[in-house]
Amino acid sequence: MADVRAFTYFGCNPVAAVTSLTFQNSTAMSGATHQPAATVRAQIMSLVAENSIAAMKTGMLPTSDIVHEVVQLIHETNLPAPVIDPVMRSTSGYELITAGAWDLLLSDLMPLARLITPNIPEAEHMTGLRISDEDGMRRAANQIRELGARAVLIKGGHLNRSLTVSEGAAHAIDVLDDEGEVTVFRGDWIEGPPLRGTGCLLSAAITACLANGMSLKESVGAAKHYVAEARSAPQGAKG
Repeated sequence: MADVRAFTYFGCNPVAAVTSLTFQNSTAMSGATHQPAATVRAQIMSLVAENSIAAMKTGMLPTSDIVHEVVQLIHETNLPAPVIDPVMRSTSGYELITAGAWDLLLSDLMPLARLITPNIPEAEHMTGLRISDEDGMRRAANQIRELGARAVLIKGGHLNRSLTVSEGAAHAIDVLDDEGEVTVFRGDWIEGPPLRGTGCLLSAAITACLANGMSLKESVGAAKHYVAEARSAPQGAKG
């Protein structure tokens, strides 16, 4: 799994609670069966009882009951402010979260987070904005903060080659807005076929770096470097 690879790369010991069993292969996802909220709670309580959790991230939170349970657990335990990867649908188009769960994630979970990491389509859905350039990413990040987020990282991969530097070379751009302090991360665009799991890889790597005591800005920079290396590797960054 992408998350496990990222955590172990940065020297962390990953533990996880399963929210959904998915039916997928290396090319597409065809379905899922979701866990009851009580099952998710039992998994997390077992992990908290044995481990000191240094950092936390969320991925697929498919139902409102599960989102509500995660919110309650953060309030009841010493779980750290999570990194939220607000996954809406799979690369193959399968819906990964109900409308009610999405609304609850924004209203109740997002204000508890250290960071939320939407891609361009997710940020557009959250804000109603059409994002086509760096300025649009900045505006979307600011608007998501106004919705209650402490920090927002808009992942610009979906813009592909539409964002360029003055020389005309294609760059990948991510925009971090941390309580109003904006940092733009630029990296070379890496050619190749679309690869699944890079969003999970990035959010997991950021979480691992936070667990190691790095600042959020440092964590995003280190995570982007890690993902770029994984993306350049012959086997890619599958997850």
